[in-house]
Amino acid sequence: MTTSVGEREPVRLTGVGRRYGPRGPWVLRGVDLELPPGRLVRAVGPNGTGKSTLLRLVAGVDAPAEGRITGRPPRTAYVPERFPPALPFTAHGYLVHLARLQGLRTGPARARAGEWLERFGAGEYAGTALAGLSKGTAQKVAVAQALLAEPGLLVLDEAWTGLDTGARAALDDAVRERVAAGATVLFVDHDPRRLAGEAHPTLRVEDGHVRPEPPPSVPVRVAAGGLSLPGEAMPTPDGGGTLPGGDGADSASVRVVGSGVVPLPDVLPGGGVSAAAGGGSLLGGDGADFASVRVVASGGLALPDPLPGGATSAVTGGGTLFRVGAAASDELLRVLLAASWHVHRVEPETAPVPAVPREAP
Repeated sequence: MTTSVGEREPVRLTGVGRRYGPRGPWVLRGVDLELPPGRLVRAVGPNGTGKSTLLRLVAGVDAPAEGRITGRPPRTAYVPERFPPALPFTAHGYLVHLARLQGLRTGPARARAGEWLERFGAGEYAGTALAGLSKGTAQKVAVAQALLAEPGLLVLDEAWTGLDTGARAALDDAVRERVAAGATVLFVDHDPRRLAGEAHPTLRVEDGHVRPEPPPSVPVRVAAGGLSLPGEAMPTPDGGGTLPGGDGADSASVRVVGSGVVPLPDVLPGGGVSAAAGGGSLLGGDGADFASVRVVASGGLALPDPLPGGATSAVTGGGTLFRVGAAASDELLRVLLAASWHVHRVEPETAPVPAVPREAP
């Protein structure tokens, strides 16, 4: 069902601003933005800051008060936050009508309309008038109309709202297919887990401006010879081997390899521990200096129940917060990574470390 959109220029916003009325406040201003083909882009920000305005401008259903937008492909599709169901069509008839307007012949338009209704679990309502559809089914029709002509630019404003679990998963897959085919997909969704870790970049809309969101921090291990990411072995400073680790096993702490002759304090900052390692001393890590670990992650695939080590979870504004004992933190991280979850942050919850009495001189 998916074809490539071919080579094209990025969608560019240059000095774009939007306000309603010649003296109204600026909703957005000075927006300079490039949306390349084959890219999934997410817009985030507080309610009422202009996310929907940005999406309407990009989709071409609204015009900027200043600046210009170029590179919008001929086939651009938009799913608004609210779908107007009071139209004189059946669900199937409406999709066929829109597909014809987008250049499809009647036969392919009818076939594709039926395919998308089935894919979103609404095939049985093909002959139902739009006004007679439930809100959820109407939303399925709204999403289907945007995908009929395989657009080169797809703009989704809370398009998952009102969909059942199966339809949400179908839309996730459809979005991935459009991106793989070279389309640009720009979306807003209230669920931070939606397509988590797949959007690049994420745009923050706030105070009338649009700025790229900094990428989430990635836990690293720090050594005298440089940095290594979770899943990578860390070489010892003398190059003679590697320090233990890999596969996220020590992502909950920072490892520092150093050497020196001046004595260090008996109690290291943060309850750090040390052990001799090739080429120096390894400070911190290995879960010995904290009782439990906090992991903030996001993803859409189901996780095992129960989680390793009896880990608990709670949805937060930035994803899902997991708490687990330090001894089971390695296994929890492996489970998250195996399920393609994106790990944003790993933090030790430090347990009190008793002071070590000094010996009398």
